[in-house]
Amino acid sequence: MSWTDERVELLKKMWGEGQSASQIAKELGGVTRNAVIGKVHRLGLSNRATGASPAKAEPKEKPAAAPKAEAKPKPAPKTEPARPAPAPAADAKPAVPARRQIIPAGQPLPPQPSANEISPEALAKVNEVEKKAKKLTLMELTEKTCKWPVGDPATEDFWFCGLPVEAGKPYCEAHVGVAFQPMSSRRDRRR
Repeated sequence: MSWTDERVELLKKMWGEGQSASQIAKELGGVTRNAVIGKVHRLGLSNRATGASPAKAEPKEKPAAAPKAEAKPKPAPKTEPARPAPAPAADAKPAVPARRQIIPAGQPLPPQPSANEISPEALAKVNEVEKKAKKLTLMELTEKTCKWPVGDPATEDFWFCGLPVEAGKPYCEAHVGVAFQPMSSRRDRRR
C-alpha cells in the first residue's frame, strides 16, 4: 500500500473531522491504525483539538473571560511556591530523599555514594589496570573488550578501558570488582 495524494487528502479530511485512526484505517483499507497514526505525525497534523474544536470552541470561549481574571493570580502562586519548595527540601534531607540533579556535560560529577564503599585494594587495582588500558573509542569496542568509561564524555580525553572482559560481564576483572557489589551490601545501604 502506498500513500497516494488522494489517500493523504482523505486522511487529512477524516482526521480534521475528528474520526479515529481505526475508522480512518477501515475507510482507507490496506493500512493499520498505527500506520494512520504514523502518517498523521509525519504530516504534522494537529492533535484532536482541531477535530473536536466545533464542540469545544463554545465552552472555551465562555470561560475565556473567567480564566483571564484567574490567569493573573495563578502565575503569582506558581512562582511563589516554586521558590520556597527547594528550601524545605534542603532542610528536610534526612526525611525526604533528594532528587537526582542533572549535571551539564563538561561539569565535574559530585562524589558518588558508592565511591566510599569501594575497597582501597579494588581502587588500586583499577588505577593499575587503567595504566595498561587500550584506550578505545566507542566504535572500537567489541564483545570481548572492557566497556568501562574513563573521563568525561564531553571532552577529547574520554575513552574506554578495552582490556579483555571477564566471562559473562561487560568489564575486565578490575572493573567488575568496582562495578558489581554483593547483594547484601546493596541491601544494607538502602536501610
